[in-house]
Amino acid sequence: MVVYAAQMDVAIIGASGYTGAELLRLCADHPSLKVGLATADSQAGTRAADLYPSLAGAYPQLVFGEVDPDGLDGFDLVFLAMPHGQSQALVPQLKGRVGHIVDLAADFRLRDPALYPQWYGSPHACPELLADFVYGLPELDRQPILGAALIAAPGCYVTAATLALAPLVRHSVIGATGVVVDAASGVSGAGRSLRHDTHFATANEDFAAYGLLNHRHTPEIEQATGAQVIFTPHLAPMTRGILATCYARPTATTSTEELIDLLRSAYAGEPFVVVTDGPPSTKSTYGSNCAQLTARYDPRTGWVLVICALDNLVKGASGQALQCANLALGLPETAGLPTVGVYP
Repeated sequence: MVVYAAQMDVAIIGASGYTGAELLRLCADHPSLKVGLATADSQAGTRAADLYPSLAGAYPQLVFGEVDPDGLDGFDLVFLAMPHGQSQALVPQLKGRVGHIVDLAADFRLRDPALYPQWYGSPHACPELLADFVYGLPELDRQPILGAALIAAPGCYVTAATLALAPLVRHSVIGATGVVVDAASGVSGAGRSLRHDTHFATANEDFAAYGLLNHRHTPEIEQATGAQVIFTPHLAPMTRGILATCYARPTATTSTEELIDLLRSAYAGEPFVVVTDGPPSTKSTYGSNCAQLTARYDPRTGWVLVICALDNLVKGASGQALQCANLALGLPETAGLPTVGVYP
């Protein structure tokens, strides 16, 4: 029998966005976490249940507040679910005053501060803190996350590409240059803010590439996989989901069976990675914290193909953050996290 710890107090900063709402949903079913504060400056004073009626059963009286660092003293866990750039201003004020911080943005993911002006358009505000953050992809490197006070949780594109490619790069099965990552995302990946390209009338019945050669997640994919990549994201007319299709050249003779066996070995015992014989789909992961993977070798062209599907708001964002928080807090890694998707 699993014995859970006493309830721990959780704050969610940026709780009115899609990842914040997803954190509220997941925490509602967590046996050890209690949301004591949810802030959202743009929605301060609004009931969470009014903005997201799906949360009414769990949070009938929760009202979004404004961000006040002094009001966060003593919280066991703080999730930062804000747009890129905002965590850099807040973390220096919270460090040492709260138990654990899990940042869902890219503010503390890159180890090299010089990459921020190149890919994000401005220098990092507190580069001295980058080394204090642990990168939060448990399947890649779980040990540093255990008990960590500061965690940078990777997002959806990077998680999908890394789960697909990292085992093959680490075992030198594929070359570390000339890797291609084609990935499609649902519109929720762009967040809740109103934008022309995510309007229903714009995105519906359309499929478009964007961020050609300069998408900001490129250096993070390269850092996490250890491979040089050309990354092309696409916007698909669906609400949730990531499908990453990755292409690489093998370093020696291989086969589909060997590739799938390697992935199964790499993720043996992992509760949130499923290696399949057939091609995975986003619908199979909808609402769950699981990623699904498969691989192929094409002897005709000499290419290796690896595909990963996941829910961009769960394993690609809030579920990943909660998975990391469980490890940091000494809780069962799977607590509060669904392994079964919603279907149809």
